[in-house]
Amino acid sequence: MGTFVVLLLSLFGVSSVVADSLAPPVNVSIRDLKANSAAVTWDIPDADPVIGFAITQQKKDVRMLRFIQEVNTTTRSCALWDLEADTDYIVHVQSISVHGTSPPSEPLRFRTPKESERQASKGKDEVTMEEVGQTTQLRAGELIIIVVVLIMWAGVIALFCRQYDIIKDNEPNNNKDKAKNSSECSTPEHPTGGLLRSKFPKNNTNAKRSPSVTIIEV
Repeated sequence: MGTFVVLLLSLFGVSSVVADSLAPPVNVSIRDLKANSAAVTWDIPDADPVIGFAITQQKKDVRMLRFIQEVNTTTRSCALWDLEADTDYIVHVQSISVHGTSPPSEPLRFRTPKESERQASKGKDEVTMEEVGQTTQLRAGELIIIVVVLIMWAGVIALFCRQYDIIKDNEPNNNKDKAKNSSECSTPEHPTGGLLRSKFPKNNTNAKRSPSVTIIEV
């Protein structure tokens, strides 16, 4: 594990043993530049016996600097934090070996963006961890609502099916009662002869008339 040491020193207070045979880092560059942070990256010659690195961070036209030293590591990058927005900075990187440090790399100058520029440059697809957490909470709430609605619908459907089964079971009994009532109404008891009585009353006038006799002379 690397040992990470951060010191705030004056510009003239930094002293170290310089190893003449150790070449300085190359291809020093800045990435992930934001208003309050950035990352510095570099490369080293393969033959150099490097055991660590030292990064010097300084504000432009300011004598105070930040000295970051990390040993027992093979990393090729370092995070710069607590930067001020819209400010110029100068960065040097040195390699560290068992015999001392290399000369500093070529100075790298960069300027942090303004807060408004950072917000404007934020892509539509870029989201912060806070936004991810809010999105997760919203999705969890939506899922809970969907589950509750589905449970309610399932309860309504189950209640409907139960009521339908009860109504279906009662239909045969209702049909029997209707058939019984219809039969009783179609065969009433009549005191004058019931079902066998004649539909047409007898004609008493025709019954009392005497037969006619016709006399024919020969």
